[in-house]
Amino acid sequence: MDYNYTLKYRSFDQLLDEVRIDFKNFNLENKIEPAQLIKIAMKVNYDLGLRISQTKQALLNIEHGRAKLPDNFYVMNYAVLCGEYTVSSIVPSGTNIQEVPYVQYQETQPAVDVCGPTTVNCRTCNSLPCCCQTAGCLTTNTADPCPTPVYDPNQPYGNPCIKPRVFLDCKDNAWELIQIVSTETRTYRHFERVRFRNSQFVECDCPNLNQMCANDAYIRDGFVWTSLKTCNMYINYQGAMEDDNGVLLVPDHPMLNEYYEYAIKERLLENLAMEGENVGNQLQLIIQKLRMARNIANGIVNTPNFSEMQKLWALNRKAMYSKYYDMFKSYNGPSNLTRINNAV
Repeated sequence: MDYNYTLKYRSFDQLLDEVRIDFKNFNLENKIEPAQLIKIAMKVNYDLGLRISQTKQALLNIEHGRAKLPDNFYVMNYAVLCGEYTVSSIVPSGTNIQEVPYVQYQETQPAVDVCGPTTVNCRTCNSLPCCCQTAGCLTTNTADPCPTPVYDPNQPYGNPCIKPRVFLDCKDNAWELIQIVSTETRTYRHFERVRFRNSQFVECDCPNLNQMCANDAYIRDGFVWTSLKTCNMYINYQGAMEDDNGVLLVPDHPMLNEYYEYAIKERLLENLAMEGENVGNQLQLIIQKLRMARNIANGIVNTPNFSEMQKLWALNRKAMYSKYYDMFKSYNGPSNLTRINNAV
């Protein structure tokens, strides 16, 4: 679950830059190898546990009884099957415009031909050859070479009948313009329970492990397999400590940064000592600092926040009520609660 919803993250390269600032001489001598230190950051992430991971969600389209899990999937929190839904379409009010480098199509020439072929799939195009405005020029002007194209302000992107339509800047760089318009929203109204088999990819307190239902599912080889052939499944999961590009992420917290930095420094000095460098005193100092920073980091991560304390209080109150009050539910009390005063 997303207990640390205010936690920020940074990349491994940013963490390594902090270490390079402290070890200036070793950095100038190129003795800091990122390939030797990235496994230390991964080890610290594993030591701090799932509480530092990012909680993410996804909607899987099950086809032929299976669907591929997201690339950053680590462990599942819970899942439900999505049933009926309503579709609402809106009028496009905004666009998302992207400029991407132009990739040459196979059916076109390497250079954009301003004359273009005579067979173009466009009904409004001129079917006559290049340089011919009328049919009379077929016998007189067919051998003339094509003139140098002149910039036309009415057609800044070239002839719309010639593929591909790209934009050429002053440096002869070609770009395509892609427009993405989202106009459909799906709202799911019906959900079904699904029972998951116990595995290392399912959290130990996942409610789907104890579901009593006909729908069955399990996770194997990066896919989720279900007893249903076609359906939609919503999953809530803990994502791996990496961004969309696969770059390793570490928490960015004042009380956790020292643990990561001292762990990397300890391995760095250990490698230098194995190579014959005289860093024994520095290594002993870093080991003491690392032990203190690890205790502080684990204490911060494992400290419950307010919502967890509130859930614990409610659970304890319910348990005490069941222990001391539920036993008196079957006792109705005296039938006559009217006080009788016998004094005269």
